[in-house]
Amino acid sequence: MQPATARNTLKIIVNTKMKITVFAAMLCISGVFPAQTALAEGDVERGAALGYTCLGCHGIEGYRNAYPSYRVPKLGGQKAAYLVIAIRGYRDGTRAHPTMAAQATSMSDQDIDDVAAYLASMGKDTVASGGSKVAGIEEVATCAACHGQNGISLSPTWPTLAGQHEDYILHALMQYRDGARKDPVMMPLAAALSEDDVKLVARYFSRLDGLETTKAE
Repeated sequence: MQPATARNTLKIIVNTKMKITVFAAMLCISGVFPAQTALAEGDVERGAALGYTCLGCHGIEGYRNAYPSYRVPKLGGQKAAYLVIAIRGYRDGTRAHPTMAAQATSMSDQDIDDVAAYLASMGKDTVASGGSKVAGIEEVATCAACHGQNGISLSPTWPTLAGQHEDYILHALMQYRDGARKDPVMMPLAAALSEDDVKLVARYFSRLDGLETTKAE
């Protein structure tokens, strides 16, 4: 490749990444996320009775999904409003996971609000304190526009990524890229990431202080 061609190619790549980052920031500011306007107002006590079985997977450190193999997500410190969105996604078919779908299908909106409130009530001290203070890197700038440079989301309806298992973040991003997980914002943003970028993003956020494995008190 000639030097001039190489420079032009690099300029296109940089401009594309800048446009994607600006696009993500605009979406964050405008709040364009599906079904993410209502905040969860659940009953923690009722949620504890309904959601105790969730700890059979999410309450065990390093517990793995059988196939494909990845560690189930940490929920301690995750925001209740986002957990509502996620559980409803499994119930409504925008997220694919047979066990989660089977659990969510039998739940009413109030059940989901209560379970989300219960799960969000545990293991949130690290997230509440602000997590890690780190310098950002170019590849995560798009993600940081909504999820925060320190991996702690800027809105109750966006997931905190700090401290999440690396292989789970990788799995989720690949699902958005492949269309197995539906979201009109995340799908195009993930599709614009190379496989190396996806791996770097997952590694970056997983190494920040934040989410914890949910433990019953």
